[in-house]
Amino acid sequence: MLFAEDNGFLFSPSAVKNLYYTPCDKNYMFFEMAVSLWKNLLQTTKERILQQRRMSLYNGAHGYDEELLKKKLQQFAGGSINLSKEDNGIGILTLNNPKLMNAFTGTMMVELQERVTELENWKDGKGLIICGAGNTFCSGSDLNAVKAISNSQDGMNMCMFMQNTLTRLMRLPVISVALVQGKAVGGGAELTTACDFRLMTPGSEIRFVHKHMGLVPGWGGAARLVRIVGSGAALQLLSGAARVDPERALHLGLSEETLLSSDETRALEEAQAWLSQYTEGPASVIQAVKKVVTAGRELPVEAALRTEKDVFGTVWGGPANLQALVRRPKHK
Repeated sequence: MLFAEDNGFLFSPSAVKNLYYTPCDKNYMFFEMAVSLWKNLLQTTKERILQQRRMSLYNGAHGYDEELLKKKLQQFAGGSINLSKEDNGIGILTLNNPKLMNAFTGTMMVELQERVTELENWKDGKGLIICGAGNTFCSGSDLNAVKAISNSQDGMNMCMFMQNTLTRLMRLPVISVALVQGKAVGGGAELTTACDFRLMTPGSEIRFVHKHMGLVPGWGGAARLVRIVGSGAALQLLSGAARVDPERALHLGLSEETLLSSDETRALEEAQAWLSQYTEGPASVIQAVKKVVTAGRELPVEAALRTEKDVFGTVWGGPANLQALVRRPKHK
């Protein structure tokens, strides 16, 4: 199988052609046709995977008007969503509104969507750490914005907007980690569930406080929580609005590890070190691993198998595959 390097795939057809064929070879024309077919097939596969990942859960048929909602959200300014992309392929996404414990303002909700789009197009991305400024994670929604759009339709539209964004975040082709420092409550707790993993610092907590606000999770947090900890534990956490400290989070499977330091800088360094054990290697391979896991989690088994086949086709015969064969020519 041969792949087009200039399309973001893995192997140069021209390089293979020079190795195995000459212009006078009678199979040369058939080779050129095969390469062209493979390029078209793989580009179609790549586009379909991207389309599936960006597909909205809601559209106009659900009474959802995204552009109108964005205009309303932009009226509630404050804070920012900052993204830095490191040379090692790990991105740092920071919720930056420390005066309000990093609560989401309207503009921050819109910026989060923009950052997710940027990450979807990051060809060299392998990992992502989501954290909060000021040594705390996120306290949910800015109550000023919530009060201003408290009517049912606006609330539903905000719910659909954030579900769309966090679903796309969950499906990113990078391995994501929520670094929980201080408090992750309400919508902040929901945000942690959109990541592949959660790391907690000493003294931190995750708490689904929606019941105390007369609500249930609206950003997809309940559905994701059930998949992470099971329906019984999810029911306890939601109905009890219980504080989940690092020890209990480990017991429930809500957290992977409790870090040593609660210092903002040191905790981030620890999180980067923890994530790096899963992001070693070429970005194309790490992204392929994430894609097949996402397919296995979300799709019926037949569709997941077909997706796995398609993704497998994008790495078979690629540089990482060929280099591994050179390094390990024999079974040991």
